[in-house]
Amino acid sequence: PYGSRSIPEVRRYALACLDALVDMGVKALVIACNTASAAMLDEALDRYGLPVAEVILPAVRRAVRVSSGQRLAVLCTEATATSHAYDDALVNANCSLLTVACPRFVEFVENGVTSGDELLAVAEEYLAPVRQSGVDTVILGCTHYPLLSGVISYVLGPDINLVSSSAECANSTYAMLTKGGLLRPGGVGQRRFLTTGNPERFQALGARLLGQLANPAGPLANSSYEQVKVQA
Repeated sequence: PYGSRSIPEVRRYALACLDALVDMGVKALVIACNTASAAMLDEALDRYGLPVAEVILPAVRRAVRVSSGQRLAVLCTEATATSHAYDDALVNANCSLLTVACPRFVEFVENGVTSGDELLAVAEEYLAPVRQSGVDTVILGCTHYPLLSGVISYVLGPDINLVSSSAECANSTYAMLTKGGLLRPGGVGQRRFLTTGNPERFQALGARLLGQLANPAGPLANSSYEQVKVQA
């Protein structure tokens, strides 16, 4: 996870990963990480002659549409908070924004913990400023956080809109591929999951994050897991 790293470090690592993907001949890029999007989206748009999707602007557009009082909050990593990327994305919108860094949320998701007393206590501590601020819409500004939407919704209550940056990124990516005539004919074929870390650990984590990976007969069964070396 990039959330605890500095923005220059994230930029270096993320661009190295995108360089490797471009060298493989991909047709489009998706920066499916809020911290990486904050760190190097503009550079990625200039660097590659490919369509690029990301998570921040789609989430912001959705939040502005569903907010009744134009009072928003974003839950994110320390690095995303420091980057002020969400503030910049809302600069022309008539909205207020409360930014709350929730670094331990990533730790819980990475360990497969999505409920329990410890998580609830941490959520209540992180979300206390949100409950006191009177916001009506909260952006889950890290692609790990939708896995904790149950506990977040429980703590905030039923009157708060939750906007998933993950879901909005997926919707934006589908629209980008459709408008560009880039959808693969005949549906999904072989999936390759590449990681700069340990492929076995990544597969185990993916089973928690993507669910169907754990099902041998599921739609992600036709997949390979590989380690890729990048020069950052």
